[in-house]
Amino acid sequence: MKVSSAKENILKKIRQALSESTPIPFPQSEGNHSVFQPSRQDLEIEFAEQFAKLQGKFIFCVDHQELATQVNMLVAHQGWKKMYCREERLREMLKQHAFDSWFSSELGECDAAITSCEGLVARTGTIILSSANASGRTVSVYAPVHICIAYTDQLVYDIRDGLLGLKEKYHQQLPSMVSFATGPSRTADIEKTLVVGVHGPKQVYLFLVDRQ
Repeated sequence: MKVSSAKENILKKIRQALSESTPIPFPQSEGNHSVFQPSRQDLEIEFAEQFAKLQGKFIFCVDHQELATQVNMLVAHQGWKKMYCREERLREMLKQHAFDSWFSSELGECDAAITSCEGLVARTGTIILSSANASGRTVSVYAPVHICIAYTDQLVYDIRDGLLGLKEKYHQQLPSMVSFATGPSRTADIEKTLVVGVHGPKQVYLFLVDRQ
């Protein structure tokens, strides 16, 4: 089959391009450095501001005792009867500090679910979750209300920093699922009207415990 001269010229240019390396026109945009300016305030404040903009509820606690007190007050105020927490460490810690609500054994019956997290991204107000902890894939998604307990030393500025932290923690054994939860579930697919709680929790509470 005879190849036309025009097609031969195109193939020749392609072969030439593949055989010769082309310098990157904008090397600073290749992910080696963050394109965002560093935060000018403490990461705790940056996260709280961004999280609140996304309709998240932020509560700072100085220690585990205050954490249990604040969670008890929230549960009583909302009138929740059944709490769900799959993580034994979290359940025991809350009980040790006088958390007096009953933990449900069924996720589908709970009023709210409590989980830990892998980290917090201050710039976007994002919670990093994974399948590696005892909460698995479903707890933070299926419960109508998600209560996340995190610590100040889990804060990073950007998503890139969070991913690097996961790689350092798990090395070559990364969790099969890593997700980034940025506020309550919401969509504007239907007539461009924002609806909260369609594909996940309607409310997200983040309790940040000081741990330096």
